[in-house]
Amino acid sequence: MAEQPDPDDGGESASPATGEPSGEEPVAAEPADSDTGADSDATADDAVADTGPVAASDEQPDFSPAAADGGTEGSVAADAATTPTDGDAAVVNDDPGVVDDDLAREGPESDEEMPLADHIEEMMRRLGAVFLIAGIALAITYPASADLINYLWSVHIPEPMANRPRLYGPLEFILTKLKVAGLAGLLVGLPMFVYQSYRFMKPGLYPKERRYYLASVPTSLVLGIFGVLFAHFLVLPFVFAYFTTYTAEAAVIAFGLQETFNLILIMMGWMAIIFQIPLFIMLAIMMGLVTRLWLESKRLLFWGAFLGIAFIFSPDPTGMAPIIVTLTMVGLFEGTLALLRWTGN
Repeated sequence: MAEQPDPDDGGESASPATGEPSGEEPVAAEPADSDTGADSDATADDAVADTGPVAASDEQPDFSPAAADGGTEGSVAADAATTPTDGDAAVVNDDPGVVDDDLAREGPESDEEMPLADHIEEMMRRLGAVFLIAGIALAITYPASADLINYLWSVHIPEPMANRPRLYGPLEFILTKLKVAGLAGLLVGLPMFVYQSYRFMKPGLYPKERRYYLASVPTSLVLGIFGVLFAHFLVLPFVFAYFTTYTAEAAVIAFGLQETFNLILIMMGWMAIIFQIPLFIMLAIMMGLVTRLWLESKRLLFWGAFLGIAFIFSPDPTGMAPIIVTLTMVGLFEGTLALLRWTGN
């Protein structure tokens, strides 16, 4: 049996890892004072934090909150300082699935969720009401449509007595009368469309938005009438003068009833719709769909869209009528933005 070294021997002790003398004298442990035992236990964690890492064979790993947070008491104190107490006004919601009632209630109290099928049904019903009102206006105007044809012909056709309208089909006169009466249906149908769209969106509108939307109903009628008058007194005289000058040296113009009134009525109807642009811009801004700055930043896109729409739906192949329509749309668009900028809205 190997002889055990005497612990009282003052000689050199062997290192447990290498078996060689360590060269260090053992330090005798001082007896623990009974009065300071509690203080030593209370400051044990502080001593570990101050002395740095300890070998795994000598100490057990520390699983305290301070060690999980980085091993310092400052991080624990910082977390405690940022944690709201019961007296704080702000309440931290740890559950992301729970939504505050004040944040969830974004619309007015009258706003209710409806199935998609119900929305489509209501929309079709309101569009039917628009076509019904427009049809009633057409039926009322139809008996006087012949007098309107004679009036428009005498105003816009050069030498109307010499250039009487020519019919190239048995139904041209009846169809032209229906188109003239349809212009009255369009003028009445535009404000009716605005009103039905208001009724469709009324549950989701605030009281202030409802007042503005209702005010837009008569405004739509006024703008439509202004559009027809603009085409009647400014656009159509210029267009017919241009056509007459353009073909005077090449041929004698024979004004057919259907083709001539197609141009007249399309220009009038177009202007009635185009003059709704200021109203649509105001409603879109009022409802928060767009802003004036956003419209100004996208103006070139709108100009290009106006030009494309004018060339697609214009009956003039020479390009004069589409250019006039485009300039009118751009003028209304920019004029509305300038008005909003001037009023500070």
